[in-house]
Amino acid sequence: MDYTEVIINTRHENIDPDILVLESLGAEGFVIEDESDFKEFLEANTQYWDYVDKELEDRFKGLSRIKFYLNNDPAGKEILTNVLSRFPEAKTSTVKDSDWENNWRKYYKPIETGKRLAVVPQWESESYEGSGRTLLKLDPGLIFGTGSHATTKMCLESLEAMEKLPETVLDLGCGSGILGIGALLLGSLECVGCDIDPKAPDVAYMNACLNGIGKDRYTVYAGDIISDMSLRKECGSGYGLVIANIVADVIIPLSSFVKDFMSEDALFICSGIIDNRRDEVEAALNKNGFEILEHKHLEEWNCYITKSKRL
Repeated sequence: MDYTEVIINTRHENIDPDILVLESLGAEGFVIEDESDFKEFLEANTQYWDYVDKELEDRFKGLSRIKFYLNNDPAGKEILTNVLSRFPEAKTSTVKDSDWENNWRKYYKPIETGKRLAVVPQWESESYEGSGRTLLKLDPGLIFGTGSHATTKMCLESLEAMEKLPETVLDLGCGSGILGIGALLLGSLECVGCDIDPKAPDVAYMNACLNGIGKDRYTVYAGDIISDMSLRKECGSGYGLVIANIVADVIIPLSSFVKDFMSEDALFICSGIIDNRRDEVEAALNKNGFEILEHKHLEEWNCYITKSKRL
């Protein structure tokens, strides 16, 4: 079936009144894109990122609009006529089912990291077989963490460069599960992941399943590892490798207790650190007894491979 996409440009203060009018005309299922809401969301969640892509900021700049879809049938056409009589400036276009379901996929292509790994959207995995690389299959439509970001690339390259990965891995800020799954594919035996997003466990488990990894080897928790002491205990200890691809505001306090998760000779990889926070993170690592073995830099991002200093 074809649908009609309707876009109404408005002002922030008119969004709610306009929606009430549209509902009275029979429209529903609204998507609101608004610069003010976007900025409020960013300001309320600054602890989760140090950087917002300029392309995303530009997309919302000066924007206040209402978007919804109508069936391209007699009932939908009647609603559209009524809407256009009240909002003659509304923009309309035809959208096909196939557009909704598949067009977003063209933005996700296989990403090769290092010499051995390839992060591959699940629908392209068959065509990528025989590439000679270990395939890390993901459904990128589910959640952040597709391997395209510099911080994730550096972490994957760090894992791949290890001659032998530790048997046990803790992935803090696991998101889609890409780093933990990558470690398991490259030779680790067990991984535990943790993310503040409550959706993360379901998504990470689904991606793990795409790679033939079950819950016998992979466990994921949701919660705030910084403030929740019971969650820290649940995550366990004695890991040979801890990965934290998060942001500086999480890595800095994490560095004061991350050793509680680690075995004596374990490595701690931390990434997601933008250039202007680099000095703070290095100071925190040094203060809390970590030796920086390697520093990676890509674009404006930093990644550190560290271990506990011997006394």
